[in-house]
Amino acid sequence: MFIMNVLVIGPPGAGKGTQAAEITCRYGLCHLSTGDILREEIHNATDLGLKAQIYMRKGGLVPDEIIDEMVMSAVLRTQVNEAGMLLDGYPRTLSQAINLDAMLKKHGITLHKVLFIRVSHELLADRLTHRLTCPDCKRIFSSKTCPPKVDNVCDSCGTHLEVRRDDTIEIVKERLTIYGRETEPVIEYYRKLGILEDVDGAKSIDDISLSISNVLNMLK
Repeated sequence: MFIMNVLVIGPPGAGKGTQAAEITCRYGLCHLSTGDILREEIHNATDLGLKAQIYMRKGGLVPDEIIDEMVMSAVLRTQVNEAGMLLDGYPRTLSQAINLDAMLKKHGITLHKVLFIRVSHELLADRLTHRLTCPDCKRIFSSKTCPPKVDNVCDSCGTHLEVRRDDTIEIVKERLTIYGRETEPVIEYYRKLGILEDVDGAKSIDDISLSISNVLNMLK
């Protein structure tokens, strides 16, 4: 049985979450989101979760070695269950990418494809500053291009939509600056490994999904 292991990467606002949901549903993959993994470890009061919580309570960043171990533990669970994985939100830095590569090789696991959803910073800023998010089902709308049927109400679950606190133009610019400094080297790392696939994130959601499907169907 072929186990497909994929990573999706891109700047904030590129549509990674939307495409990750589509990919995991279409190919039966296990969606591994760093945020979800961290919250689960903390909720279950695991050794790693308790260590991470110490840093978070002090307002600090959780060290790479803790995040690396959490992610790898989740990865190994997907392989045991013979389900492929979609990594989302990790690695964010070059050191994390190198550590992930070493851990995967140690366990004989292959990362087959890295999907880079490429979007200009101008378009990203426009998207993020018009974004509306459902706090319950996490569905995303745009007040400009994809508004809900009823103002500020989620089409799916009827919850009042919110504007994220970090979707102001000032914070968006800072997030994109951090992304350029920390995450763009990850893209070049995977490009040199020959497993990176550029995806035009300026297209419609359906067109992006089609482009990704065309890439992943070639792996089977």
